[in-house]
Amino acid sequence: MRIQTGHGTIPLITLIGIWSISALNALPGLAVSPILGKLSVIFPHSTELDIQMLSSLPSLLVIPFILLAGKLTERVNFIRLLQAGLAIFALSGILYLLSNKMWQLIAVSAMLGVGSGMIVPLSTGLISKYFSGAYRVKQFGLSSAITNVTLVVATTVTGYLAEVNWHLPFVVYLLPIVSLVLSVYLKRSMDSEGDSSLAKKESSDGSEDEEVDTDTLHSKYGINVKHLVQVMFFYGLSTFLALVVTFNLPFLMEEYHFTSGNSGIMISLFFLAIMAPGFFLNQIVGRLKEKTKFYSLLSIAIGLALIWISPKEWVIAPGCILVGLGYGVIQPIIYDKTTHTAISKKVTLALAFVMMMNYLAILLCPFIIDFFQSMFHIKTQQFGFVFNLCITIVTLIWAYVRRHEFLFNDQLK
Repeated sequence: MRIQTGHGTIPLITLIGIWSISALNALPGLAVSPILGKLSVIFPHSTELDIQMLSSLPSLLVIPFILLAGKLTERVNFIRLLQAGLAIFALSGILYLLSNKMWQLIAVSAMLGVGSGMIVPLSTGLISKYFSGAYRVKQFGLSSAITNVTLVVATTVTGYLAEVNWHLPFVVYLLPIVSLVLSVYLKRSMDSEGDSSLAKKESSDGSEDEEVDTDTLHSKYGINVKHLVQVMFFYGLSTFLALVVTFNLPFLMEEYHFTSGNSGIMISLFFLAIMAPGFFLNQIVGRLKEKTKFYSLLSIAIGLALIWISPKEWVIAPGCILVGLGYGVIQPIIYDKTTHTAISKKVTLALAFVMMMNYLAILLCPFIIDFFQSMFHIKTQQFGFVFNLCITIVTLIWAYVRRHEFLFNDQLK
């Protein structure tokens, strides 16, 4: 079976290989979460800093290695770079299972960040290499959906495994072995599909670069820096607005006297909602066009308002779903928008800069909200939702006013 790409076809096994790499984007730090509360018991001599490093070090190291991998794609064989990242990722999973000391876990966490950082931009880079037009938008949507499905499933599985043995959640870090095997088919596809989609795309006289504007084509960097910075800022901001659900909802529900199980269900609904638009992204963008991001931000705003106004589960649940749906549309179309900011050989580097903003937002979100909460001397956990709601309203007004400009005009071509 062969899959249409917009300029030819590729084997189904090649697409499965690309999807498997997308699934790995959700894994860094995931296995540590279920055992964070147990680490002080498992390692009685460990400090609070040790535990914080174990959970945050992968995200810290992902950022520079995303950028490094994006730059290396211009000089190093794409598949070899991908295989190196997958091998480091998989090796970290094996070493996690063998580690019995805190310093060993911290060292392996650093390795995990390196491996994960190397494959993150390559997962979207592969989609941009193989697909174009509406087919690419569809694949970015599916990639986002697969990432979030993996997140929900793996979170549930690691939670159960942690109850059996604290080492078992690290089994999820062995999944890159599957992608490593499938990368062989990716390499064969790139090497042998001489008369098919990828070769046609790369050998055509600038056909793929027809999707970028004149300023980009004539830029000495091969990237429209102004447009790329706009996309980076908007993606980082959108991620920050949605992250309040994962970071602050458990504390808000505790303030409302709900159990951790209740907040877990709400957060699961949030991630499932992020997943859903990926399966219908072409239809959504085709209908909403230049107002796609406006309506997505409106969904986020209504969701944040619902979570804020009522301590009732039946109100909080649709709030989480609406925030997730809004962000679930924004994330993949941002990836597609990024491909229009650079010439073909620079697209993966541009994607690396944009995807870096996701991890930067994850790192900074709690600190930003805590800073403003302290500045206004507000104690309630509702503050984060009100604060992000205000920012969302300003952003959606911006999105409507500028709906015909590059950043917000998402009409399918």
